[in-house]
Amino acid sequence: MRIAIGCDHRGLDIKQSVISLVSDSGYSIEDFGCYTADPVDYPDIARKVALAVAGGDCNHGILICNTGIGMSIAANKFKGIRAALCCSVFDACRARQHNDANILCLSAERDRESISEIVKAYLSSEFQGGRHLLRVNKIIAMEG
Repeated sequence: MRIAIGCDHRGLDIKQSVISLVSDSGYSIEDFGCYTADPVDYPDIARKVALAVAGGDCNHGILICNTGIGMSIAANKFKGIRAALCCSVFDACRARQHNDANILCLSAERDRESISEIVKAYLSSEFQGGRHLLRVNKIIAMEG
């Protein structure tokens, strides 16, 4: 599985930890920046990751900014993207199981242990389909 990852300057340290975790778990990583602590605009990074996922170059994405809110708003502007801001293991599991989320958004303000558990839960959960597929299809239809 190939994972696209990106962050703004506030998420740089967390991104490095997530890259290690994801790589150590056997996944391939495509890093879309940022690469330094110099300020960047999070929508630019969200765009790169969303296009990689929507275009099929990557199976999933992970985006990190100060709160995770801006990244999730920006990524969800792209057709085929279901980006979910997850603040707990429960959120991450449900985002995959019920909503077929394909981009995990994280807040850089959370501690590394929590982020690690959230990422593991997201990557190990699978879409359940069934009644949830009907709902996801309604969301897809809204994209027009």
